[in-house]
Amino acid sequence: MKLPVAPTSPIRPERAFSVSIAISAIRCTLTYVVLPFALPLVGLAPGVGPVLGITIGVVAIAANVFSIRRFWRAQHRWRRPITAIHIGVIGLLLVLIAFDLNALVR
Repeated sequence: MKLPVAPTSPIRPERAFSVSIAISAIRCTLTYVVLPFALPLVGLAPGVGPVLGITIGVVAIAANVFSIRRFWRAQHRWRRPITAIHIGVIGLLLVLIAFDLNALVR
């Protein structure tokens, strides 16, 4: 899959990778560490956690896709291993989104 190379790129592929992985990490931290303890303390409804998880998960998937595209456009030498990592992260995010959807439906 060859995409045209952008003549000038404001975001380097490595930075796009870091940002996408950071968004995924923030999503997991919020979902499993912060929200289970913080939401009951401030009296928010139980359905807020899954909604936030789904929202952040969708943003994280978009950031991962953006990073994959950036690596391929730049013809980066690590594009194939980075793509594999991103696909794994996207798969995990989809599973987490499915759990959040299930929690909302119940």
